[in-house]
Amino acid sequence: VIIGQYGSLPFEDLQLGLTYALKKFPYIDPNRAVAMGASYGGYMIYWIAGQPEMSRRFKTLISHNGMFDMRAMGYSTEELWFSEHDVGGYTPWENPDAYERYNPLKHVANWTQPMLIILGAHDYRVPNTQGIGAFNALQRRGIESRLVYFPTENHWILNPLHSLAWYEQVQGWMYKWTK
Repeated sequence: VIIGQYGSLPFEDLQLGLTYALKKFPYIDPNRAVAMGASYGGYMIYWIAGQPEMSRRFKTLISHNGMFDMRAMGYSTEELWFSEHDVGGYTPWENPDAYERYNPLKHVANWTQPMLIILGAHDYRVPNTQGIGAFNALQRRGIESRLVYFPTENHWILNPLHSLAWYEQVQGWMYKWTK
């Protein structure tokens, strides 16, 4: 259950899972690890970026339509139920602290890892301003980053040619940082 625990319990699971996988599977090169996620997973990428003890374990990070500013998300998503439910049933004005507790925006000063951000212009679940904000933060901090913007896609990349482009961008970015 992640209600009210967006950046704690799932984050701990990821830390433990990575540690376990690196010990259990010797063919995994810990010096070439990449973290990638979409939607909530994209949120988790931004959260990981702000936690140096975890972010340093990855050569690069990739976020696809992730939530960057939890409070702004609570005002701008077309799916209000998820934002309110996931912080314990509160609106952003009823309990701002519930939105700020695990807000990646608060940890941008800790970001150091290169990041690829992928957005669909017609994503109303996680508005593209979330990813644009994260990209601006990366650029202003001088962190190597790339924004891939699909002007006719939404939360998912559905057009077959765009899907191919998505994979080319992701694989190219991973190769750049793990070769």
